[in-house]
Amino acid sequence: MAQRNTWQRDRVREALGDAAGFVSAQDLHATLRQGGSGIGLATVYRTLATLAASGEADQLQSPEGEAIYRACSSTGHHHHLICRSCGRAVEIEAREVEAWAQRTAAAHGFTQAEHVVDIFGLCETCTAAQAAPATTAAAVTAAAAADPQGAAATAAAPAEIRD
Repeated sequence: MAQRNTWQRDRVREALGDAAGFVSAQDLHATLRQGGSGIGLATVYRTLATLAASGEADQLQSPEGEAIYRACSSTGHHHHLICRSCGRAVEIEAREVEAWAQRTAAAHGFTQAEHVVDIFGLCETCTAAQAAPATTAAAVTAAAAADPQGAAATAAAPAEIRD
């Protein structure tokens, strides 16, 4: 049975397309509410499920087990690199994974094998942001060791630089 296009479905589709990366139904609902939409959470869930089933959205589970969604920018089978911090997602090809999945299934007598592989980590930007405070603290400690007279000035530095 074909889904009719409603203004609610169009608005959820648009908000999903505007999202920077994968988002949960709750986060997308909050974004819609902040924009003044009266769309209910149940409608957001149903619409996301429909979009995922039709291939218009990617759906996967976060490391915490929550369903998260993203507007799909490619057709066909693909994989993702997903930042655990900011949600940035990169679609990737993984031919080695495809071959491994087929070999493994065949070795155990399985046919028509399907798989889902998504890789969670920290993107370059979030990695640099996490390393910045440690780098600053290490520099202050090294400077204090090299210049004991400057230790008093270091102690007076703001906590975010000292720590």
